[in-house]
Amino acid sequence: MSKEFKPFISPEENLKEFTLRALLIGLVLAVVLGAANAYLGLKAGMTIAATYPAAVLGMAVLRLFKDSNILEENLTRTVGSIGESVAAGAIFTLPAFLIAGVWSNDFFGSFAGYWKSTVIMLVGGVAGILFVTLLRRVMVEDPDLPFPESVAASEIHKAGRGGATGAKYLFYAMGIGGMTEFLINFSVLKKAWSGFFAFANKIIPATGLDKYGLSYEGVTTGGGFLMKSPRLSPAFLGVGYIIGPRLAALNFAGGVLAWGLFVPIFLLILAPQFAPFIGSTITLGGREVALTWEFIADNIIFPSIVKPIAIGGMLMSAAYTLYNMRKSLISGIKRSIDDVKKAASAEETTQRTDKDINIKTVFLGLLAISVVTFFVYWWFMGFTGEQFLPALVAALVMMVAGFFFAAVSGYLVGLIGSSNNPISGLTISTLVVAAILMVVLGATGTEGIIVVLAVAGVICVSAAVAGEMLQDLKVGHLLGGTPWKMQVGDFIGVIVSALVMWIPLFILNAGDLKRAAIEGYPGGFGGKELAAPQAGLMAQLSKGIVSGDMVWALIVVGIIMAIGFILLKVKSPMLVCVGMYLSFGTVAAIFVGGIIRGIVDMFIARRKLNENQKSRVDNRGVLLAAGLIAGEALMGLVFAALAFFEIEVPKLWVGSPYFLSVLVMVAIGFLLVKLPLNNAGDPNEPAAPTVG
Repeated sequence: MSKEFKPFISPEENLKEFTLRALLIGLVLAVVLGAANAYLGLKAGMTIAATYPAAVLGMAVLRLFKDSNILEENLTRTVGSIGESVAAGAIFTLPAFLIAGVWSNDFFGSFAGYWKSTVIMLVGGVAGILFVTLLRRVMVEDPDLPFPESVAASEIHKAGRGGATGAKYLFYAMGIGGMTEFLINFSVLKKAWSGFFAFANKIIPATGLDKYGLSYEGVTTGGGFLMKSPRLSPAFLGVGYIIGPRLAALNFAGGVLAWGLFVPIFLLILAPQFAPFIGSTITLGGREVALTWEFIADNIIFPSIVKPIAIGGMLMSAAYTLYNMRKSLISGIKRSIDDVKKAASAEETTQRTDKDINIKTVFLGLLAISVVTFFVYWWFMGFTGEQFLPALVAALVMMVAGFFFAAVSGYLVGLIGSSNNPISGLTISTLVVAAILMVVLGATGTEGIIVVLAVAGVICVSAAVAGEMLQDLKVGHLLGGTPWKMQVGDFIGVIVSALVMWIPLFILNAGDLKRAAIEGYPGGFGGKELAAPQAGLMAQLSKGIVSGDMVWALIVVGIIMAIGFILLKVKSPMLVCVGMYLSFGTVAAIFVGGIIRGIVDMFIARRKLNENQKSRVDNRGVLLAAGLIAGEALMGLVFAALAFFEIEVPKLWVGSPYFLSVLVMVAIGFLLVKLPLNNAGDPNEPAAPTVG
């Protein structure tokens, strides 16, 4: 920043900042928003930035106290948003242990599974905070880093001082999202519709070998199209609204490729092999039912053949994303080295707004965390003598890669915001390096896969926490917050989030497994409802490299497909491939949300709203969408817990028509269009902070 920069609250003012109430409210928000993002990430493969809802909810609660101030609100938002980054790191990696088969569901649900999961999040979170503390001073003052989301968050706080928090709309939307999920679980509203349309059984012309003197009539076909509707999900509609029509369309394109191209083609060709078994009795959820083409498409063709192709596409897309950002990555690494030198030589300042945690404490903390990391990895590998060296190498890889990726993550957040931070791409590159090193060191089999995923897990959490924390520190810099107080608050937030984040993950996994056993679909992490695409990718890569247990032909097909997307200049090949990995109902619902956002944009253009009005419309719309996501996620956790405890939920209307669900989606869409546009206001009013 320039020398003329002045924060909103001057360094000479000493307002109450690190208060017990601000901390407790922030911790509650960290847990709630972290759980909501875990739910969303496992189902839709993406998370939303928690900075804005944390700011709005924190202001709303602190407003109940007459003596609250903007620095308290800043601390509450800082602590409240850190849970989302812990959740993001956790859902991208922890389910991979189960998907790869190195942890069983029973182990994950045990005390040992809890501690191993928690340690990964703790080590990664603490390391991320320590890394960022070294870099904070230089990065937040860099005039070349615009920090777009930080500026928007600071403006939300400033606007809130005038009473314009918008919290009631967030709560309204949470109520709508929660009530919709409530009615779905009681079977009052139907979640989705599907129908199977059979192909005619024919021989593809000119595929026979009779003309060459061989007795083969040709390729026999069968199967059909499994048609599916958008799923009734306020959360997915909210995601589509936030990412907008273009990105939602790319995600939907992946679903169209999976369910309109790959599944029908494979079903068409493989139908003769499955046809003799159609109608046979199989056991699903303890009951005997007839095997159907729908079951073959949903439970065999899609997960076993199409998903590996999507994984290959995600792998190539991640590599392409990192290649595209190579200049930023190299610049970030160079800067990080320079920044550490500057941080180490910086003189202790007496100015409140420039005080970090003592640099000696930070370096001692990094030394301690590196030792802890080594013992954690060795513990994961069984504490045997032959695993000593692999565990030591893994710890070194984590510390070196962890620091560089934390720096790069913070740098990218400064450029493009945390919502666009390619955390999974950074993690995948580390996973590949760690996997190759484990093979070289002879750490193969289950132990090798475990330590590779543990390295990836720690780095993923570290990079996610680093990016989110640097974004929050920039908000504090703009508002006049005290850095060391925010850093201490984030330490506490990371510890609490790590200690409790396993609970929603366990409830979602265990509850879905029990529900799947009854309804007859692949349940748990990597299944129909909790797809966890990034974790699936990491599981496949670690198994494939360390154990060689991978059908590489399908992965290669996916890689070539992604290269085709790149040649076509598709804006986000990764989003297309994630859409292929998810269920069609999910991506279709996200697409509907994107269409709703497109309608809002159309009205903005037709009414010729200026930038001030457009920012107010965007602000209201994103808050409503975030509320829909949080409301459904929290209610979904409640019903997952009921399923886990085997508390039966009565089905009030088993034959509920899907048409009612369509009407609900239309009503939600109407609100997402009308309420934001009603907030456009007078064109001469000052601009509201844009959070979209």
